[in-house]
Amino acid sequence: MNRLLAALPPQDLARWLPALELVELPLGSVLYESGVAMEHVYLPTTALVSLLYVLEDGASAEIAVVGNDGLVGVSLFMGGETTTSRAVVQSAGAGYRMRSQALKDEFSRSGTVLQLLLRYTQALITQMAQTAVCNRHHSLDQQLCRWLLLSLDRLDGPELTMTQELIANMLGVRREGVTEAAANLQRAGLIRYRRGHITVTDRPGLEQRTCECYCVVRREYDRLLPAANKAL
Repeated sequence: MNRLLAALPPQDLARWLPALELVELPLGSVLYESGVAMEHVYLPTTALVSLLYVLEDGASAEIAVVGNDGLVGVSLFMGGETTTSRAVVQSAGAGYRMRSQALKDEFSRSGTVLQLLLRYTQALITQMAQTAVCNRHHSLDQQLCRWLLLSLDRLDGPELTMTQELIANMLGVRREGVTEAAANLQRAGLIRYRRGHITVTDRPGLEQRTCECYCVVRREYDRLLPAANKAL
């Protein structure tokens, strides 16, 4: 299920359905590159996509994560054909693909679709802003907790298939730092890490350990986006 699709009124969803294509999103797939015109937008269902800012020397850091909560490619209906970020699948799964022009046509209809997409964009901007604040002011331990919780909110189940090297790339830190932070969480009984699989064993404890950034983002998504009322 994708939360945006589930929030569409039945008449709007019926109009969208012929334009939606269910696709597999393999780990590491690049959905769009910085500065390249987008041909499609993606609405993940079981996949997780990172929006990354990549520096000239190749270093990168995640600015937002998108899963079953939303849409990859908001710049299309915000007035730009390209963006400065890169979208990479960080957890393999599936999602719906829609041609760019079809989404722009839907946005131009105004009404419910326009309002829903604008509310989602505001929530996404909140996540980006809070990520920047968190990376600047909070410990790596807290950042990892926030990242795990936000990722799990956008997937089904308590497990992530993720290497520590990939997490380090997402957070823009050294792998050794992630290794130490993950070991701290495991010793505290909050997660279990084995061979690239992270299982959250104590979610309430993880929420208590993280900073306020996670709650700020979650509250904004819950406030702006309607509760899911149908499966797709």
